Amino acid sequence: MRKYLFCEAGFVEKANWQPNCWINIECPDAADFHFLQEQLKVPQSFLNDIADTDERPRTDTEGNWLLTILRIPVQTPDSKVPYATVPIGIITNNELVISVCYHSTEMLPDFIEHTQRKGINVPNKYELILRLIYSSAVWFLKYLKQINNEVNNAEKELERSIRNEDLLRLMNLQKSLVYFNTSIRGNEVMIGKLQNIFNEKDYQNTELTEDVLIELKQAHNQVNIYSDILTGTMDAFASIISNNVNTIMKRMTSLSIVLMVPTLIASFYGMNVDIHIEGLPHAFALIVCFSIFLSATAFVIFRKIKWF
Repeated sequence: MRKYLFCEAGFVEKANWQPNCWINIECPDAADFHFLQEQLKVPQSFLNDIADTDERPRTDTEGNWLLTILRIPVQTPDSKVPYATVPIGIITNNELVISVCYHSTEMLPDFIEHTQRKGINVPNKYELILRLIYSSAVWFLKYLKQINNEVNNAEKELERSIRNEDLLRLMNLQKSLVYFNTSIRGNEVMIGKLQNIFNEKDYQNTELTEDVLIELKQAHNQVNIYSDILTGTMDAFASIISNNVNTIMKRMTSLSIVLMVPTLIASFYGMNVDIHIEGLPHAFALIVCFSIFLSATAFVIFRKIKWF
């Protein structure tokens, strides 16, 4: 899907390309690739790099083209890991600003709507990249709140009954936090590189740069906090499961010993030898009562040491 966005107190979509407009392409198809390669002469290597889902935030140049790759958060309800990050490439030269993302995201439409609602003017490509990084940090924080809510819900379910599904759910959320942490740090490093690339006076916007860094640091700190909490939660439930297993094993061992006492006595008196009480009229009852007495004694002992 291709959009031509021109900044008029916020990005406004145009029907055709205009000079100094932003070309935003999401989930490109064959027509979009033809447009990029044949009409705009975008290097094929740039498009291949952006298509790599594991690509890290970085910059690259080829001729007068500059490629800036960022990582942005996405929600993946159809995947085992509910939240992940994907690369977005901003390809620029002296005349063009093109963003290419091979995935559909909530961030980009929200970013465009936000610029229109606030009437934000984006005068150059450097500020566009900075505002995209700022928007990604905002969406990282938004998804982190959702992850925290899901962790709380999973904890409540585990308090009622420990199930493998809830433990796997927590494990997948922990993976999402790892992806977020790596991507946020990568985007943060990118700002320093971009400052060296766009060091002309016309590109300088110290206030916006500071705001972006503050937002990224906040997202980074939030990821670390939630990751530590989730790690502690997983460790706590692992200890609870281990303790429950130990308790069950102790009870089963105690029950086996209690039942073994009458079995052992019955085995002795079942042998084909003299038992010296066969002449008593209530020999069987005496043996049964003695077995019950020993089993009860063993039960009381195990109760005192809290094995039952």
